[in-house]
Amino acid sequence: MPGPMGHRGPAAERAKDFKGTLKKLIRYIAHERIALIVAIACAVISVVFNVVGPRVLGEATTELFNGIAAKVAGTGGIDFGRIGFILASLLCLYVTAAGFNFLQGWLMTGITQRVCYRMRREIIEKVDRMPLGYFETNSVGDVLSRITNDVDTLGQSLNQSVTQLITSVTQIIGVTVMMVSVSAVLAGITFLTIPVSLVLVVVVVGSSQRYFRRQQTLLGRVDGLIEESFSGQSVIKVFNREARAVADFDVDNQRLYESGWKSQFFSGLMQPLMNFVANLAYVAVVIVGAFLAVAGTITLGDIQAFMQYVRNFTQPITQLSQVSNMLQQLSAAAERVFEFLDEAEEGPDAETPALPACKGAVSFDHVRFGYVPNKTIIHDFSCNVEPGQTVAIVGPTGAGKTTLMKLLMRFYDVNAGSITVDGVDLRDYARDDLRRNFAMVLQDTWLFKGSVLENIRYGRADATDDEVRAAARAALADHFIQTLPGGYGFELNEDASNVSQGQKQLLTIARAFIADRPILILDEATSNVDTRTEERIQAAMDALMQGRTSFVIAHRLSTIRNADVILVLKDGDIVEKGTHEELLAAGGFYAELYNSQFAEGPEEE
Repeated sequence: MPGPMGHRGPAAERAKDFKGTLKKLIRYIAHERIALIVAIACAVISVVFNVVGPRVLGEATTELFNGIAAKVAGTGGIDFGRIGFILASLLCLYVTAAGFNFLQGWLMTGITQRVCYRMRREIIEKVDRMPLGYFETNSVGDVLSRITNDVDTLGQSLNQSVTQLITSVTQIIGVTVMMVSVSAVLAGITFLTIPVSLVLVVVVVGSSQRYFRRQQTLLGRVDGLIEESFSGQSVIKVFNREARAVADFDVDNQRLYESGWKSQFFSGLMQPLMNFVANLAYVAVVIVGAFLAVAGTITLGDIQAFMQYVRNFTQPITQLSQVSNMLQQLSAAAERVFEFLDEAEEGPDAETPALPACKGAVSFDHVRFGYVPNKTIIHDFSCNVEPGQTVAIVGPTGAGKTTLMKLLMRFYDVNAGSITVDGVDLRDYARDDLRRNFAMVLQDTWLFKGSVLENIRYGRADATDDEVRAAARAALADHFIQTLPGGYGFELNEDASNVSQGQKQLLTIARAFIADRPILILDEATSNVDTRTEERIQAAMDALMQGRTSFVIAHRLSTIRNADVILVLKDGDIVEKGTHEELLAAGGFYAELYNSQFAEGPEEE
């Protein structure tokens, strides 16, 4: 079901590679191996000291019981010195265990936060290396969810699951050794609960695994819908689609609720089930231990210690079940992050040959291109543009006008043919070096949160304040900037909604002025300003285009009358070529387009 702004519905769930993802994660955090080994060692030492504690406490209990019995029998008394020494030793054990536990917690927190920092950094760097096609086919909200929700989930799960896994396994081994040393009979009774515990873990974990996966996937979709609804509020309100937007959101939100409820329910189910098994073992140990104590084969302190060990034995089994759930969350989150990091990037970059300053000669030679196989948009496009020429590209929607400019900027590479700048194939340029020759003004303005000054300076980072103001004056933006509170220091908000659409366009034009590049691309650059302002901007554009190779894409044909050459595109091919007057005189497709725009009178100009 499409969302309010064309959001795709839920895709079929893909198979997940749990083991493969964990192996990849282990390799990813290998650079933290020293800190990780130290943290694990601290966790093991802490558990060992804690495991010895009940046995030491049992000795104190036995000493106290024997002292009371001797006092009653008149053969002795309670040795408080001995008991005090045992309790002091116990205190030292627990303090040492707490110290090592604190150290491992500090180390693991640092490890996980550094891993999350590195992942976020790599995701952002990956964004800069991704081809433009990725952003045209994927939800912004889903990508944001990978950076925020998935990385946070990964960090939290990694921090808890690693130490929990190590401490639980160590505790099970240590407690097992201590129980056998106390009483092999009671240990055997306790071990009978292991098969029951394992069956419960396998059943519950198997049920919860698929819900944790689905929860992470749906969280990304919900984030995408929220982002679309937020950015598209004006369109939603104009078409009275508020109810539909909420209904579409409710579909995925309901699925997320169901997956979240089921995953958390199964996760929470482990604790009461394991407590039930532990209580059964606890009761059995008390009964059998009482008979053994009466028979004199075990001391009272050993029974007390063993009862503590029973609790300490079932507790790590419960923790292991929880670790299993955390590992499912960890795997689901890590897999989504690695999926993004493994996405195909732009093709290998060339090493730009040593060239003189770009003059701006551009040649299209039998260019053929399609965004997807077997669906060609540009069929056989050829054109030579001399340095300093202004080339207007016109045609109906979908003719391939903007696509040509994307090819020129190497956002995509041609399927066949070639495009050259100053005789050098674009594919022989490093992308950064190629794009340093271009300035672009698009119909869809992009401004960031920051001052007006910073937004204009984005075109050239080393521009002085005076140069920024000069560029604004050339773009006819200085007057409105001076009327803003704070002038050039006025802060634009996140989506620059605190200035008008026309003012945003003027700022992007000023940015192109200050960039001062030899090749200029204007894609509907004046489409969002009124007719009177357009006339003033057109004069500034004429000055800007002087001495530069300029490509102008326009639907409003009145803005391209002075172009050196006009290319008329239809279905990806040039159907006409010439000046404004020549094309009108020919009475062909261009003349039809031009006359259709002014059929209602000259005021439309």
